[in-house]
Amino acid sequence: MTFDIIDLTEEDILALSTVQMRLLRTAQKEKNELIYQLARDKQTFYNIVVSDGMLNSNLYEDKCDELDEEYERQLAILKDDLIYNMSLNVPTADDDDPGGGSGDGDDPVAGYIVDYSLSYLDRYQIVRNYYMSISDPAERLANYTADTIAQAYLGQYYNTLYNVLSQYI
Repeated sequence: MTFDIIDLTEEDILALSTVQMRLLRTAQKEKNELIYQLARDKQTFYNIVVSDGMLNSNLYEDKCDELDEEYERQLAILKDDLIYNMSLNVPTADDDDPGGGSGDGDDPVAGYIVDYSLSYLDRYQIVRNYYMSISDPAERLANYTADTIAQAYLGQYYNTLYNVLSQYI
């Protein structure tokens, strides 16, 4: 899939999290649908103008301009929403709290994005990808068993991921 809704380099795309990639794909599909709808509306109006014998009037050009303006407006909204939603799912260095804990010393901090709006399967994949990025299997499992955020975040999937990670030892 070609991503042209916002300007991203290949490195930027590769650095996106699972959630951000899903947001980007969804927005790109919506943009492609807008383009298809625009072309279909223009063709429909062109057929109407031709069948009514009014091709020499300014009606078609005016309607195309109106449709183009509406497309640009909807595309701008789509881009703004995408950029905003992607920024919500980026852990930042200045907040020192990418996982949702308060970071005041009492709450643990996860090394992955904690987003309770995701399905349990998506949560599982995010946490699994985070722990699989740790090269030492023993350290990976020790960190996972000490992760209280993962226990609450994954629910029933916590034991499943524990079994997967323990297979590597």
